[in-house]
Amino acid sequence: MQPSPFPFQFELFGERFHYHYIFETLAFIIGIRVYCYLKKGISDPISDDNRLWIMLGAMLGALVGSRIVAVLETPEVLNHLTLSILYQSKTIVGGLLGGLIGVELIKKAIKVNVASGDIYVVPIIVALFIGRIGCFSMGIDEPTYGIPTSFFTGMNLGDGIKRHPIMLYEMVFLISLLLMFSRIRTRNMLNGDRFKLFMVLYFLFRFLIEFIKPYQNLFLHLSSIHWSAIFIFLYYYKFIFRIIKSPS
Repeated sequence: MQPSPFPFQFELFGERFHYHYIFETLAFIIGIRVYCYLKKGISDPISDDNRLWIMLGAMLGALVGSRIVAVLETPEVLNHLTLSILYQSKTIVGGLLGGLIGVELIKKAIKVNVASGDIYVVPIIVALFIGRIGCFSMGIDEPTYGIPTSFFTGMNLGDGIKRHPIMLYEMVFLISLLLMFSRIRTRNMLNGDRFKLFMVLYFLFRFLIEFIKPYQNLFLHLSSIHWSAIFIFLYYYKFIFRIIKSPS
């Protein structure tokens, strides 16, 4: 077997660093720029001040949620949990879940009843894709790799074992989502439905892909990622049933 190039690193001041940190930063910056670009020229029913409050709720919720769900991915950590471990642990599933809760709480506080998520769909997908490049470059240095496989997509991610390259699968899925939302851009949909559709599809993907990751059981042989996805399905159950029943 050919030696693995993973993890991809660069040297600075005599120290080696992962490219992941660069891609995380780029994901945030470019995601914000895409949001600002898309917001130009549209009639937003939510005032700029309220948008700022909503974004603040999303960021604080994501900060908390990403760490709680990540810690619960490895339940044994709870026995010796420290602030350092909590800060370093994060997952985008928890970020999206926590961000959703944060937004809903803020909207109740500022009395905004209008759906606010549609404008964030494309920026989130773009940011996720860029961030996943960084995750992929980490190889097995970050727990986003898959279980061993003999399938043709198997890759040596740094430990000499051919594994499912989960992040590559997700990048392909994100490109598919971007193309889908581009095609339905002009379709007449209820306000908020695009964000709900994104959340349901993304969490469905994460629910399924989790089965080919070396996940740890949290409850009923399911991981914290599984349970986060189940929460989203229950939260959006009316939307899911409406879409299923829709003739088009």
